[in-house]
Amino acid sequence: MKRILTIAGSDSGGGAGIQADLKTITLLGGFAMSALTALTAQNTQEVRAIHPLPPEFVKEQLDTVLSDIGADAAKTGMLFSAPIIEAVADRLYAYGIKRLVVDPVMVAKSGDPLLAEEAVETMVKHLIPIASVVTPNIAEAQILSETTIKTEEDLYKAARIIHAMGARYVLIKGGHLKGPAKDVLYDGKEFFPYSTNRVDTKHTHGTGCVYSAAIATYMATGLEVKEAVEKAKEFVHSAIKCPLPLGKGHGPTNVYAPFGRELGRYQIIEDLKSSLTRLQDAHLGHLIPEVQSNLGYALPYAESHIDVAAFPGRLVRLADDIVSVSSPAFGASRHIAGIILTVMRHNQDYRSAMNIRFSQDRLRQCETSGWKVCSFDRAYEPKDSKDREGSSLEWGTESVLSRESEIPDVIYDRGGVGKEPMIRVLGKGPQEVVDKVLQLKEIDNYLGG
Repeated sequence: MKRILTIAGSDSGGGAGIQADLKTITLLGGFAMSALTALTAQNTQEVRAIHPLPPEFVKEQLDTVLSDIGADAAKTGMLFSAPIIEAVADRLYAYGIKRLVVDPVMVAKSGDPLLAEEAVETMVKHLIPIASVVTPNIAEAQILSETTIKTEEDLYKAARIIHAMGARYVLIKGGHLKGPAKDVLYDGKEFFPYSTNRVDTKHTHGTGCVYSAAIATYMATGLEVKEAVEKAKEFVHSAIKCPLPLGKGHGPTNVYAPFGRELGRYQIIEDLKSSLTRLQDAHLGHLIPEVQSNLGYALPYAESHIDVAAFPGRLVRLADDIVSVSSPAFGASRHIAGIILTVMRHNQDYRSAMNIRFSQDRLRQCETSGWKVCSFDRAYEPKDSKDREGSSLEWGTESVLSRESEIPDVIYDRGGVGKEPMIRVLGKGPQEVVDKVLQLKEIDNYLGG
């Protein structure tokens, strides 16, 4: 197991600092060690107080850990003062730490300062020259380079200035610029961009800490800087996509999310299997349309059909029974996935859907039972949507949800040329969808169907 040392301040709220570093390193499979530089009293809204530790005690921590356990990589976070920076740089140099990530933490997400103004010069003189990678955000890069960054060209200029301070690589995080979340890595010769879609959330507390800790961990495994940054970028993006809306301010980045999603895959498959068993036990073959049916269930924060599990080959009717061609799998259906993904853009809680046979009496009874029933008309579908394979259902679903304030129980259409009319049952999970479908059986029994 690789040894990664984090040298940073404590965040009593648990979202950033040493706490975020330890979580990240551990989840990525490293052995996490720590040297505290300061204690903070902070939450998601503010930093109320900072208690820096004596530089000699910081140095004592480093000597004690490095002389015995050693480190395959290290990272720095909040260092607070010039004397602490000098102590940290002295010990890292003395122990010959080759893989060092310097996150020049200067300001908390709340806007509170975390680095004394006079300490910037000390960081430039003593710490950045021994760094493998320095990872400033836009605000920090402006302070270090003494330039203003408003454009991508400004960013390149700042990277060149910071690189000249001695770091082997400079990674400027462009999250505060407009457009995609684009970071730029500079090795003194070339620029390497790393871009992901921007996530619309205020819950990004600790993002920089997680990012730099992930880079250090991946570097400890032997990855070159460019690959370590790429993998760390993917990791932190996944963590941002599934934020933790804790507290009243900027909630923390969810470092557990990438692993929770993987564990969730198994549960999703099992939930689909048990949901199908319930459908089969109820002998609902008459609800399967001519084009057959499918039941899908998406991962939290799903982005594409690959993140949605369904039944390959669909669900087919055999007399009064429902038969599956094979077990559920991710990426098995673009059609039901398109519906689910469209719904999730409006409400992330609704992650399941099933299409069933159309019946006017069935719809009427749904409305009588108090269900929210909505529809779209294929006659109004734009030509470009018709021309794109598989986009009709997404258009139809979006046309309904764009005018509704809440997610309906059912979305239906009356079909069109070569298109069978259809009812689509929506729910937060497949068990909820099946509950609704079983209610439809009761409605059919009531109607004598």
